[in-house]
Amino acid sequence: MLIIKKTSDIKSSEITDKEVFLQRRRFLRAAALVTGGALAPGLILPSSASAGEKLAGVRKSAYRVDDKLTPYEYVTSYNNFYEFGTDKSSPAKLAPKMKTRPWKIAVEGEVNKPGVYDIDDFIKPYVLEERVYRLRCVEAWSMVVPWVGIPLGDVIKRFEPNSRAKYVAFETLYDPEQMPGQEPGLFGGGLDWPYQEGLRIDEAMHPLTLLGVGLYGEVLPNQNGAPLRLVVPWKYGFKSIKSIVKMRFVEQQPVTTWNNAASSEYGFYSNVNPEVDHPRWSQKAERRIGEDSWFAPKRPTLMFNGYAEQVASLYAGMDLKKYY
Repeated sequence: MLIIKKTSDIKSSEITDKEVFLQRRRFLRAAALVTGGALAPGLILPSSASAGEKLAGVRKSAYRVDDKLTPYEYVTSYNNFYEFGTDKSSPAKLAPKMKTRPWKIAVEGEVNKPGVYDIDDFIKPYVLEERVYRLRCVEAWSMVVPWVGIPLGDVIKRFEPNSRAKYVAFETLYDPEQMPGQEPGLFGGGLDWPYQEGLRIDEAMHPLTLLGVGLYGEVLPNQNGAPLRLVVPWKYGFKSIKSIVKMRFVEQQPVTTWNNAASSEYGFYSNVNPEVDHPRWSQKAERRIGEDSWFAPKRPTLMFNGYAEQVASLYAGMDLKKYY
């Protein structure tokens, strides 16, 4: 069951400027180091590929919406990442302890070039792009995030899927010692771990589908899915699986975590469709985190999250209420 938390009604004038926020964080890190490594409560030293480090060689992509960006602090502190708990603030508190190096990604199934790849070798052949996408959560909130990543379609071509590859299945790291939400009976909401997601091969190959490695021009924070996550902007946020360790190319529609947990509420496709209500709330409107106050009128939700012109053809002839 999803647990909905209200956002704080914070005025824009009270939001810390991102650069000031980062300078403050760097100062605290440095202060901890010069005192012999003793850390203040809650302060965690970064890993070798830490959030806040600039990503080199990032090019601006034409794939970007004109909406106002969600402030960095909200993007990195208001998260759904059930491996670290169901509360929106839990990932930012607990995920920084997760080690993202070394990190391996297995490529399996109906491909000519399967293998196990180190994360750095996995992304090395590609030019990183910055894309500004809307993110719409099934809980009726949204953000606008400047993601940095590589087109999933380019990665797929590298591994040469064969004619039997109709779907791509993804899997998240399973490590209860680092991810306390995966412990039975604790914070994970009774989900069947590890987290699994999937796309049809044409969805995965679509130019909008991104493998994210950063945001705001920097290394992806752990709570946002480091070191590698999926970003599918026309689908609800839970389709964008985080901390990926496996990609498997398969012929049959794969099992996905939320569809397996509650099939009447979470369909395999999970396209943003304001005409299909969640059984427990409407999907016709949304609140933009960091921009709309809790008591402000919600904004209308757009079909396919506003990307209908680009992706509607993928579902031509399908009953989108049946295949929700």
